[in-house]
Amino acid sequence: MSNPERIEKIRARLQEALQPEALDIRDDSHLHVGHPGARDGRGHFHVRIVAQAFEGQRTLARHRQVYEALDSLMESDIHALQIQAQTPDE
Repeated sequence: MSNPERIEKIRARLQEALQPEALDIRDDSHLHVGHPGARDGRGHFHVRIVAQAFEGQRTLARHRQVYEALDSLMESDIHALQIQAQTPDE
């Protein structure tokens, strides 16, 4: 699967689960070519997400929500994920 397709799958899952006000997804896979973890074909991504759903939550809880939304993509498409999760007021 191409990375643009993966980005759209990631976007769809996060939009459905968290209704973000802002969502930026960057594919950093090219920075990890040859890395042992990249051999299985899964990608490295950076997500910046701004959602009201994070209100009152600490960083770890926010990251858990993102991982829960991505669910099976963490096993099939994503090797590494850098998350920047904020509320609209942050």
